[in-house]
Amino acid sequence: MKVFITKAIPELGIRMIENAGHEVTVYPPDLELTQEKLIEACQKQDAVLLAAFGTIDRHFLEACKHLKVIALYSVGYDSVDIKAATELKIPVGNTPGVLSRATADIAFLLMMAVSRKAFYNYQKILDGNWKAFEPVEDLGLELYGKTLGIFGLGKIGFEMARLCQGAFNMKVIYHNRKSNEEYAGPLNAKYVSFDEMLAQSDVLSLHANLSESTKGLMDRNAFSKMKPNAIFINTARGAMHNEHDLKEALENGVIWGAGLDVTNPEPMDKDNPLLRMPNVCVLPHIGSATAETRNEMARLAANNIIAGLKGEHLPTIINSEVYE
Repeated sequence: MKVFITKAIPELGIRMIENAGHEVTVYPPDLELTQEKLIEACQKQDAVLLAAFGTIDRHFLEACKHLKVIALYSVGYDSVDIKAATELKIPVGNTPGVLSRATADIAFLLMMAVSRKAFYNYQKILDGNWKAFEPVEDLGLELYGKTLGIFGLGKIGFEMARLCQGAFNMKVIYHNRKSNEEYAGPLNAKYVSFDEMLAQSDVLSLHANLSESTKGLMDRNAFSKMKPNAIFINTARGAMHNEHDLKEALENGVIWGAGLDVTNPEPMDKDNPLLRMPNVCVLPHIGSATAETRNEMARLAANNIIAGLKGEHLPTIINSEVYE
């Protein structure tokens, strides 16, 4: 059968699909892939593997309802109309679990970099502004014994908390829709309300899924409830914070600093003032960007494609209702 891949993924995944007897087409990296072009391309395909593509809405799904499987090269699936896919009996799979440590590492890196104004001070060297020692300039914050707030204590949040406890003996509090003792127990983490988490956190790190209830959650009102020396970290989804309100909170000293691996909008404009703030560190959405993690994501996505083309249950299915 025929499989269309929107962007090149690690060779491991492509070989797995080809070794299963299927024909793979990878869209050229130098060409823009619009939704209409993707619809046209998928008319002669049996499956599609989506790597870094935009929205998959009902229009696409109805035009491509012949597809036997859609595999996402990501753990997040907020860009796909899962309800429509389920109605059309199209199984959709993702790549959960395998990027937890890599993403947590980036959250930890951002926390460290923000606390010591690392990106800003590195830029000073590039700009030729490394001057003589000044005892009261460019002071950062220590993290030892501070309180880490986790919004969305799941696999990634657990790994972030584990790193923070091991390195800095940080106290962990968290907020989910409901308490999660599976992850909270080993951390001795305390479940608190959303407002309590905002008020008590020295570092607030987002690890929840993007949904209607979390979209724009971190706005002017939320930032106003945080400590003036708090650090805000987002490695989840950029749409969970209001970037204008974040900029305003930083400029006015409402919070102390921010570290972002995701932005709103994304990609971030090179002239965005956040990039020039001393207490801000921004990365271009590289949470899963290790060779080991990306290979494992490719393996999971390929397994979903292979299973779907056989008519078998996807190993990491999102909409299991399609099998009912």
